[in-house]
Amino acid sequence: MILVTGAAGFIGFHVTQHLLARGEQVIGIDNLNNYYDVRLKQARLAELEGRNGFSFHHLDIADKTAAASFFKDHGGLTGIIHLAAQAGVRHSLVDPYSYIDANVTGHLVILEACRHLKEIKHLVYASSSSVYGGNTKMPFAIGDRVDQPVSIYAASKLADELMTTTYSHLFGLPATGLRFFTVYGPWGRPDMSAFLFTRAILSGKPIQVFNGGDMRRDFTFIDDIVAGVLAALDRPPSAVGGARPHRVYNLGNHRAVALMDFIAAIEKACGRKAQIDFQPMQPGDVKETLSDIEATTRDLGYRPTTEVEVGIPRFVDWYRRYYAV
Repeated sequence: MILVTGAAGFIGFHVTQHLLARGEQVIGIDNLNNYYDVRLKQARLAELEGRNGFSFHHLDIADKTAAASFFKDHGGLTGIIHLAAQAGVRHSLVDPYSYIDANVTGHLVILEACRHLKEIKHLVYASSSSVYGGNTKMPFAIGDRVDQPVSIYAASKLADELMTTTYSHLFGLPATGLRFFTVYGPWGRPDMSAFLFTRAILSGKPIQVFNGGDMRRDFTFIDDIVAGVLAALDRPPSAVGGARPHRVYNLGNHRAVALMDFIAAIEKACGRKAQIDFQPMQPGDVKETLSDIEATTRDLGYRPTTEVEVGIPRFVDWYRRYYAV
């Protein structure tokens, strides 16, 4: 039985769908917070509820008492995919406390559960490409320095990696951290660029483009991310040669797409031109991201296949259907 935290979230929803499709028993938990439209989270859940093998619990992982009660009542878990988190780089400048509560305390709660639930064979958890901070060396590789984060969100994700390293060392916990690179696709988050740009273009409103449009991102389609998550789940690291059983990998598309090219792909899928409002670089943001996935391919067999020219039309098609545009 697999526990998916953040099951009503963008990535959690898709991961849960694929786990159920391959016959897994899945328990999903989520606190359904209002960082973005709760109705979208509820709509994702509606797609999952009633499916054979799925059950859902409304739970905040940062609530230590409620979480302890949940884990006491739910034995038989063999794996945890921990995706619940307070997301958003820019919002972390507005409400930093929520990031420490959800991403640091919440992650610690999951680690403690894994420590005491001896049947847990593997913890897979979400990190982020934001841990690379202002690094200018491209592509970002796992061995690069990550000690200079430029946002509270990034710092909280780096803290998750460090805590997991400690628990893996002390308690032999098999764990895999995944640094996600700019995920987009159907059922995506409304605060992400693909969603923001599509909504604005289809409604005839201007889009804000930061750093004068001089930015590049390793945009990664959700299906490729899910494939990486499941590959990681199926390959728990071992303590070979006395090394702690904890690994960290990049999950990206290994292609840096210029922001203006990304916008052009959305314009083409929408059949409309964007009204662009150029803005300066935002605090906590970075100019470019690009993933080195050599280790991910070698160890997990990860090979992303969906380019922006394919993924963006699929997202826009979903958006039109969901919002009846």
